[in-house]
Amino acid sequence: MNIMQPDSENALSVGPNALYFEDFVVGNEWKTPRRTIAEADVVMFAAMTGDYNPVHTDELFAQSTPFGTRILHGPAVFAIATGLEFRLGLKEGTAIAFLGMEWNLKSPVLIGDTIHVYQRVESLRPTKKPARGIVTFWVEVRNQKGDVCQEGQWKVMFHTRAQASS
Repeated sequence: MNIMQPDSENALSVGPNALYFEDFVVGNEWKTPRRTIAEADVVMFAAMTGDYNPVHTDELFAQSTPFGTRILHGPAVFAIATGLEFRLGLKEGTAIAFLGMEWNLKSPVLIGDTIHVYQRVESLRPTKKPARGIVTFWVEVRNQKGDVCQEGQWKVMFHTRAQASS
């Protein structure tokens, strides 16, 4: 079976908020639900990755850093951002692949911070294959004060409606 063209038994399951490539408009924007960062997020990410840097895992050490307390791992913030963005449902059954990103870490995310994702369509590019197109999003992770903690571009390939109807 070709994963790009599922057979009728394995047809794409498209979510109620999902968008196809041609549904996106440059300038469209969304804000995700919020999520508060917990001690468990730091502990689980350290355990999963083996990154036990004391800035994340040792409060006494972290108090001596410019942050003044432990911080969540930067890649963990990105990972949580992808989950928050998924909750919008825009990609459910219509996204083909996450193609890449340019990503900047601007300020730390602390235990107890509440973050959300702001996302805007930056550009659209059809591909050589008419059944798909590439959407570039500008994405920001913002904390409860509105500060941008991480930001950058995400490129995602989507199915077109032509693909859905074939």
